[in-house]
Amino acid sequence: MWLLSFILPILRLYLVGVKVLLYQLFNKSFTLPVLPKQNGRVAIVTGGARGMGYETARHLASLGMHVVIAGNSEEEGLQAVKKIHEEGSEGKVEFLILDLCSLKSVRQFVQRFKARALPLHVLVNNAGIMLVPEGKTEDGFELHFGLNYLGHFLLTNLLLDKLQRSGRHDACSRVVTMSSATHHVGRLNMEDLQGRSCYSAHGAYSQSKLALVLFTYHLQERLTAAGLPVTSNAVDPGMVDTDLYNNLCIPAQAAKKPVAKMLFRTPAEGASTAILAATASQLEGVGGCYFYNGERTESADITYDHNVRAELWKQSCALVGLQEA
Repeated sequence: MWLLSFILPILRLYLVGVKVLLYQLFNKSFTLPVLPKQNGRVAIVTGGARGMGYETARHLASLGMHVVIAGNSEEEGLQAVKKIHEEGSEGKVEFLILDLCSLKSVRQFVQRFKARALPLHVLVNNAGIMLVPEGKTEDGFELHFGLNYLGHFLLTNLLLDKLQRSGRHDACSRVVTMSSATHHVGRLNMEDLQGRSCYSAHGAYSQSKLALVLFTYHLQERLTAAGLPVTSNAVDPGMVDTDLYNNLCIPAQAAKKPVAKMLFRTPAEGASTAILAATASQLEGVGGCYFYNGERTESADITYDHNVRAELWKQSCALVGLQEA
């Protein structure tokens, strides 16, 4: 029984991977349209120092947006800032330290950002880890669940007041959260969100990506009910050639290299849907959606279950120390 519980998440994840690769084999990455200038607007991009996060930050800055790159490596972050500045981007770019594995660090980041007295129009929840060995965050959470999901859950909630005050009903602030097609095979055990009964890195990763979609939809539901000028959407970048795959086993990494060259998206292509969701005029006021390859698409059936979303929200508030209301 234990062996089956361990193997099934691996099989489900790789089947999703094959399906995505087949799609990417026959469908090119969409091309970003001409996007409106973003002068005067401010964005935070988590994990913005490399990969898709860097491409997102770079593109937003090129549109004139003031971008705050949030990450856990000051050296990488400052290098990314320097590189973007050297490209002659219109917008200002800066780096602030943020360790999503630490709820204390998340709170400190929010305090430092708010002390700057800047508005906040766009929050891109991009940072993530994949298939890392079993481990715990500073607060004792399973790594995938803690960093990919809970860190962003707390960050978004603590920044909601800024987003609310910066948005208008004809120009909403936007929360864009990076999920993955793997959420389709995620399993959410409300009695064991940390995967302590039977740990699987594949299962933990897909669960964290499912949790992010559930969070995105429930957040939009709450925003709409309160009449706030903020939208919340989830995006799926497809299979992208980034450092996330460094934790594959050696045979899988060897097999991945030639496939990645032919079929994987580049980080710039993978970031395109997040950039679209963060800036496109045609998505003004649009929230509670899941976007893939530049288009709105359906997410897993369970993500439309209000009771599941509400229960996850309730438990997440308790875990990070937030009042549910």
